Amino acid sequence: MTTASADATSYSGMYGAVDGWWNQIEAYLPLFLPAAWIVIQVTVLSILLSWICGLVCALAKTSPYRVFQAPAEFYLWFVRGTPLLTQIFLVYFGLPQFGVRLDPFTAGVIALGVNGGAYVAEIIRGGLMSIPKGQRESSMALGMSYWQSMRRIVLPQVVRVIIPPITNDAATTLKNTSLLSTITIMELMLQTQIIVNSTFQPFEFYILVSLIYLAMTTVLMLAMRWAEKKHAIAY
Repeated sequence: MTTASADATSYSGMYGAVDGWWNQIEAYLPLFLPAAWIVIQVTVLSILLSWICGLVCALAKTSPYRVFQAPAEFYLWFVRGTPLLTQIFLVYFGLPQFGVRLDPFTAGVIALGVNGGAYVAEIIRGGLMSIPKGQRESSMALGMSYWQSMRRIVLPQVVRVIIPPITNDAATTLKNTSLLSTITIMELMLQTQIIVNSTFQPFEFYILVSLIYLAMTTVLMLAMRWAEKKHAIAY
């Protein structure tokens, strides 16, 4: 009886703690919905921009022409060698000194997209190197130009190779949106900081925002895994 009573008391205490935690955060949940939507928008646009930048940079770096290689190498050297937070500040606070004024949302998308593009470029370059050189030479022997060979023969094969590593980069981009709170984008982290400052309950709300990020990252990884399986069937 004593053991049963202790277990019942322990269960009651645990349930009460969970119920109390939920009551504390329930009133603030509606505030997280628009913040999460902003994160989704920034993530999608930044990923698309990073893929464009990465593809252009990878093709430029593997080009036989030095005039294309040099800018690509500088881009990779600078972006990969400086902190993302610094790059965000350069875009948002630095560009206005040259007459280019961007709203926080646009600046955040550009900063994350350009940063991610440097890593995507190396992923794509690795994929290009995995394709036997003889395929390119054979296609060009059949009369295709360099760019036709890339578009019709090489890149379709590269897509299947790069999906797993590019998935990790996409997840990193999603999590890096938390840095955009520094330029006043009302995303999840800034919204959480505001709530914590008014409630003085950091543990509860940082746990909540961690769970939200975890859910969003999981959905993204599942979507990319589906794309990987689709391409595996197609090829």
